[in-house]
Amino acid sequence: MNRKYIISFLAFCSCLILGGRAYQYLFWDAPFRAFLWDEDLLSPIVEGVFNTSWHDYVTNLNVDTWIQRLIELNGFLFLLAAISSVLIARSNRWFYRMSIYTGGVLLFILALLLYKEKFFHNAQLIEHSIQFGVPFVLLYAVKENANFSKVKVVLKILIALTFVGHGLYALGFYPIPGNFVDMTIRSLNVSEDFAVNMLYIAGVLDLILAVGIFLPKVDKYFLLYAAFWGLATAFARIVANFNIDYYADALHQYIYQVVYRLPHGLIPLLAYLMSNNWMNKD
Repeated sequence: MNRKYIISFLAFCSCLILGGRAYQYLFWDAPFRAFLWDEDLLSPIVEGVFNTSWHDYVTNLNVDTWIQRLIELNGFLFLLAAISSVLIARSNRWFYRMSIYTGGVLLFILALLLYKEKFFHNAQLIEHSIQFGVPFVLLYAVKENANFSKVKVVLKILIALTFVGHGLYALGFYPIPGNFVDMTIRSLNVSEDFAVNMLYIAGVLDLILAVGIFLPKVDKYFLLYAAFWGLATAFARIVANFNIDYYADALHQYIYQVVYRLPHGLIPLLAYLMSNNWMNKD
C-alpha cells in the first residue's frame, strides 16, 4: 500500500510537469532559438558546413518554420510522456518507461536552454531540479526493488536545490526577475518597495528551508512551509494575471505555468507525508 501511494503521487506530479510543458510547446513557444540562433556557437557550422551566411540563416522563414516544428514535436513527446506517467502506475511497460525517460531528458534540455538564455545563472538551472528530476524519480520508484528511503532523500535534495535557486534570485544575488516583483505587486496589491522587501525575506527563508528539511524532528515543519510556498508561487501566475473580462485568454496564457509548477508544492507535501509515515496508513 505504501508503494502504491507514493508511485501514484509521483505519477501525478510527473504528469503535471510534462503535461504543462506539452501545452507550452504546442500552443506557445520554447527557448530553442537561444541555442539555434547563437551566432558565436553555430556560425562556424552554418557558414563552414552548409555554406550559408549567418544573415541568410537567421532570416530564412523556412528555418524558422523548422524550428517551430521541432518545438511542436517536442510538445507531442511531452504529451506522450505525461500520459505514460499516469499509465505506468498501473503497468510498468517498457514503452511507458521510455516515454517518461524521453520526457525527463527533454525537461533537462529545456533547463539548459533557459540556463543559457539567463546568462548561465546557476540559480536558473538548479531551480528546475524538481521539474526535470521528478520523472526520473518516478522511473526508479516503479522498480520492484526500489528503496523508498532513498526516494525521500532524493526528493529532499530536489526540493532544496529548487528553493535555493528561487532564494538566490529573491535575495538579489542575481538580478531579481521583473516578473517576481510584478506578480507580488499584483497578487497582494502592495508597493514595489514592499514587494522587493517581501521577496528578500522569502529568499532568506528559502535558504533556511534548504537546510531545515534535512534536520530530524523539525524537517516536517520546513516541508509544510515548502508545500505552502510552492503552491502559492504556482497559483500566483494566474492570480496576478487573471482578467475576468478576458478570462479565456488569461487561462490559455497562464494556466499551464501553474500546472507545471504545482509539483514545487506537491513534492514537498509528498516528502512530508513520507517523513511522517502517512503512506503506511491504510
